[in-house]
Amino acid sequence: MARAGLTTETLFRAGAELADEIGFEHTTPTELARRFGVRTASLYSHVRNAHELKTGIALFALEELADLVSEAVAGRAGKDALTAFANAYRDYARRHPGRFAAARFRLDPEAAASSAGARHAQMSRAVLRGYDLAEPQQTHAVRLLGSVFSGYVGLESAGGFSHSAPDSQESWTEILNALDSLLRTWPAGGEGGRPQRPSA
Repeated sequence: MARAGLTTETLFRAGAELADEIGFEHTTPTELARRFGVRTASLYSHVRNAHELKTGIALFALEELADLVSEAVAGRAGKDALTAFANAYRDYARRHPGRFAAARFRLDPEAAASSAGARHAQMSRAVLRGYDLAEPQQTHAVRLLGSVFSGYVGLESAGGFSHSAPDSQESWTEILNALDSLLRTWPAGGEGGRPQRPSA
């Protein structure tokens, strides 16, 4: 019999907290059951297996992060929006390393379709509207931002910048300045790119 008061929602939230403590990769039904002081079998009334638990934690993290980013970029445009967007991701990753790892967990198509992943893509494109990018360059830029933010945060979290100068924050600021400059001068390339203006 499942423990009274134990719900799927509380399991996913507790799983997210546990992921921050011991790492997302180590967050399992067994570890979560130990936290609640119940047998692992008690959890299976709410989650079928470890994959479903990880999926639930990932969905929780994606939703939580989307809310934070949305609040950060509200009313901002251009470089201010880009900086707020980037800092929201970095701050979340530093405060919640396990949840940030969960947010990058590969979801199956059905789970992905119902996740907050679409909100993240929409917010990326909203930030990029201030840079006058047409397709397919806008999609390229969305992928660039995701790669830079995820890569930098991952290296920073692993201590990759801890033993050399300059300070990691200084590099982060310079990278955001460089991204802003790149986005404002993105080359057209192939078909698409910046909208063509009629010649005088």
